[in-house]
Amino acid sequence: MKRTTPLLLLGLVVLVVVQAQTEDEPAAGEDEQAEPVELFTTPATKMAAATSDFGYNLFRALASQQDGANVFLAPIGVSAVLTQLALGASERAQRQLFRALRYHTLQDPQLHNTLRDLLTSVKTGNKGLSTASRIYLARRLRLKQEFFTAVEQQYGIRPKALQGGSRDTKDINDWVASETGNKVQRLLAKPLPKNPGVNAVAGAYFKGKWVTAFAPQSLQNFQQEGKAPVRVPMMQQENYPIKMGVDSDLSCTIAQILLQNQVSMFVFLPQEVTSNLTALEETLTAEFVQDLGSTLHATHVTLTMPVLKFSYAADLLTLLPDLGLTDWLADQDLEKIAAQPAKLVTVNHKVVMEMAADGDQSAPATSATSHLTYHMDRPFLFLIRDDASGALLLIGRVINPKDLTI
Repeated sequence: MKRTTPLLLLGLVVLVVVQAQTEDEPAAGEDEQAEPVELFTTPATKMAAATSDFGYNLFRALASQQDGANVFLAPIGVSAVLTQLALGASERAQRQLFRALRYHTLQDPQLHNTLRDLLTSVKTGNKGLSTASRIYLARRLRLKQEFFTAVEQQYGIRPKALQGGSRDTKDINDWVASETGNKVQRLLAKPLPKNPGVNAVAGAYFKGKWVTAFAPQSLQNFQQEGKAPVRVPMMQQENYPIKMGVDSDLSCTIAQILLQNQVSMFVFLPQEVTSNLTALEETLTAEFVQDLGSTLHATHVTLTMPVLKFSYAADLLTLLPDLGLTDWLADQDLEKIAAQPAKLVTVNHKVVMEMAADGDQSAPATSATSHLTYHMDRPFLFLIRDDASGALLLIGRVINPKDLTI
């Protein structure tokens, strides 16, 4: 659902404070900002919006299921593996999957080609993202080779028949590690279920590079709702160029921080210390985030943020009913995969992210330090977005950075 009125309020507080600072010259880093991408006008941007909206829906379901915890997703890799699965479904079952994946509005006869090209574009150009998405199938299903061929022709990745036993776990983990530069290790922490079925695997690694570097990290307090603060590694830099605004309806301050190669981090920081971020989570759509790029205001701040270095893994199968797939799960009709009924039994996802303090350039030197601060010292939401296409690459909720580990 599009939110128009609150967007008119974004940035008004910041604009009043920094008008004298910004009216004469642009903030450092503005030149690197890509031109706003036109959503909903080309097959590529329509696909990026669809995969993003699927990602926001999936994130909401996961966040609701794991209330009060750190949660993270790299949704485009999950979109990829479920779209591979759709090639094995009947026409009815494919329509159901496509609706959950937000493809039903695209009207794109070359949908698979468009998704393949989008995946290629976000994994190249030094954007920092690598993904590994693949279907694994129980051999006893009497598999149809036509499905293997169709997926390989469209996505260059051939589904694989399982051998059975612990060697399958090792094979899957080794393949995901290889596809992600050995960064996503042990995607499967335990063997797959023994019941014969279809297993979707989606691993992702992201290491972004800031346009503007931070000073070396130091230990600082991170506030928790109803608990004592925790000491966590923080990065900080004065006179840091960002775009920022205030959303009074959501009671949060929103910042856009530039990464290299036309990638941005958007941060949603509540004004109060709270672990209940549901209102923020429910607001996110591809269109809303797209509008932020032209609504936030360029300024300089003293920017402080936790060091984001983590891995997160989950089986997403139980989230599918929240995406409207209850009936589909009861009757998956994957008739093009096997000669007998085949059933999706796992959707294993793991994401690893690392963000260092270094960047392409230093913060601008000036005799007057900005009085504005953006201090991410309490629970917040963030997302990583490819500005060139509008695609959501990664999204997360940080409740306690001390719990983040790789």
